[in-house]
Amino acid sequence: MDLFEKARRYTKPHEAEAIGCYPYFIPIGSASGPEVVINGQRVIMLGSNNYLGLTQHPAVIEASIRAIEKYGTGCTGSRLLNGTIELHEELERRLARFVGKEAALVFTTGYQVNVGVISALVGRNDVVVTDRADHASIVDGCRLSFGKSVRYPHNDAAHLERILTNHADKSGILVVVDGVFSMEGDIVDLPAVARLCRRFGARLMVDDAHAVGVLGERGAGTAEHFGVESDVDLIMGTFSKSFASTGGYIAADAEVIYYIKHNARALLFSAAIPPASAAAALAALDIIENDPGRRQKLWGNMRFWKDSLTERGFDTGRSQTPIVPIVIGEDMKAALFWRKMFDAGVFVNTAVAPAVEPGNALMRTSLMATHEASHLNEALEIVTRAGREFGLVA
Repeated sequence: MDLFEKARRYTKPHEAEAIGCYPYFIPIGSASGPEVVINGQRVIMLGSNNYLGLTQHPAVIEASIRAIEKYGTGCTGSRLLNGTIELHEELERRLARFVGKEAALVFTTGYQVNVGVISALVGRNDVVVTDRADHASIVDGCRLSFGKSVRYPHNDAAHLERILTNHADKSGILVVVDGVFSMEGDIVDLPAVARLCRRFGARLMVDDAHAVGVLGERGAGTAEHFGVESDVDLIMGTFSKSFASTGGYIAADAEVIYYIKHNARALLFSAAIPPASAAAALAALDIIENDPGRRQKLWGNMRFWKDSLTERGFDTGRSQTPIVPIVIGEDMKAALFWRKMFDAGVFVNTAVAPAVEPGNALMRTSLMATHEASHLNEALEIVTRAGREFGLVA
């Protein structure tokens, strides 16, 4: 069979496009704020990961401009060879101190952090254990490693214990979990996972992409939120959410970072993040550390939105964070619901299998610190009308 035959038979997205309900790759014509412009029309943005609203912060923008003026637009090479600049190393020092680790390493994207770190650390005869709801980048990092990969049901510590018991004789075990699970917005039971890792001598890695800047008294993430910083061996994060930039990082003991720095192929063979991105992340970190009011506003918006949806009868799943799903069920029903919201002026994300379990399609809504009450009240009326039309609420 022709290699491209699979492409010719791939029709599902076309079917959604044909009825005007294709919710992906929508071009946005403005900055990413609480409102955006799509096809010349104002739309309330409830589908962004810009949790602290820093993409339009004057200090972040100014830092990016200054970096471009000093360093130019790109680094033209990998970190290993000619792509490391002073901003990268300053950012690494600041991040390590922020999350309470000895050292940190900045990658080009968050996806590459997980792929690079897991595949570098997990070798033959090792085992990597993951939650079934972990991000796709963690899954792909496991696939690229030479070790055995085992998954356990979502947030099921008892099942994790059985897996660790069965693999206690392996040369090395790495447990990798999301801090905040990106589709349903629930938080890992990190104290339970950490206790099991200590008991069985396993190393623990937490993906804090959706937690850094959001969870913890200082916004340092899931380990700070639970007070178990010393029990987490590797903390991963991205710049594409609260940090208003692009890129990612891993933080750990200095000797572990040194090893990853020389063995993670996703780092060694990728061009470094551009100067503007590093500078923006540094400026965002300044704000995260010095302006807790933004985090407080974000959580106030989350509580209002989730409580309001629940009061109206919507199923918001297991959400504990500013990621608040609206569970729909069938994929096509979710696509039609998205279209109804979009036409009424609210942008949300549609999640279907394999991003969620089959039959559990949902609208992924996410809050920002820069949402005002007027945005949320308007969106609430729109989603309530749509919910009644689709039989989700009375």
